[in-house]
Amino acid sequence: MFENPVAAIRGAVAFLTRLPVGGGEAEWNAFRESAYTIPLVGYLVGGVAGLAFFLPLQPTTLVAVYLVVLYGLSGITHADGLADVGDAMAVHGDPERRREVLKDSATGVGGMLLLGVTLIALTLGALGFAGSSSMTAFRLVVAAEVGAKLGMVLVICYGRPAHEGLGSQLVGRLDRSAYGPAVLVAVPAILVAPTGSTVALLGAVAAGPLVGAVMLTWGHATLGGVNGDVIGATNEIARAVGLHLGVTLWILL
Repeated sequence: MFENPVAAIRGAVAFLTRLPVGGGEAEWNAFRESAYTIPLVGYLVGGVAGLAFFLPLQPTTLVAVYLVVLYGLSGITHADGLADVGDAMAVHGDPERRREVLKDSATGVGGMLLLGVTLIALTLGALGFAGSSSMTAFRLVVAAEVGAKLGMVLVICYGRPAHEGLGSQLVGRLDRSAYGPAVLVAVPAILVAPTGSTVALLGAVAAGPLVGAVMLTWGHATLGGVNGDVIGATNEIARAVGLHLGVTLWILL
């Protein structure tokens, strides 16, 4: 699992971001054997996007900058998967019919609705702490991103492939033992927390696996397994839920 970690990390960055790190076949193969690299990329994406909250701008502008940097860095592949999952959720039929909808490149009403609701939830979650403590906001963004990536790992390690495709090159490749190292990588997102934010950071991270468990259950029940779209949707939903849970706990506690 830990063979050639540099190649594995490059492969993870190449797969999960738009950064030109030059990941090739060797890096891709190393990445597929190293689930712990996925939350590592969460630190990178969350850390860069979270820097927006240190800017001397109005809260709404801070959130706009955060979103632009977030999707500029990570791309829209996962958002596209979220839209596909939304379309599959809107379809009534057997797993085969739903899988056909996932493969359809056109976005229907279900996809637009789920994508829109998730983006609105993400925006409102970020607005919940924009304009407050910059360091706490930054840490919550990082924690939510790491948690979202941990949710992806849960789907990958515990899922079974719904069909052949890019997702099947990840799902089923690793067994459940690969999840433990990924959890350990996520722990620093909670440590050395700003005053009063430990529980909030814990909630932001924990939201990812919780959403991952829901998406895993839904995929197995309605699709006969999970694929790349389910993995991507988990990332998008978990990020939004993580921000909301984190900021709610921060305000209440």
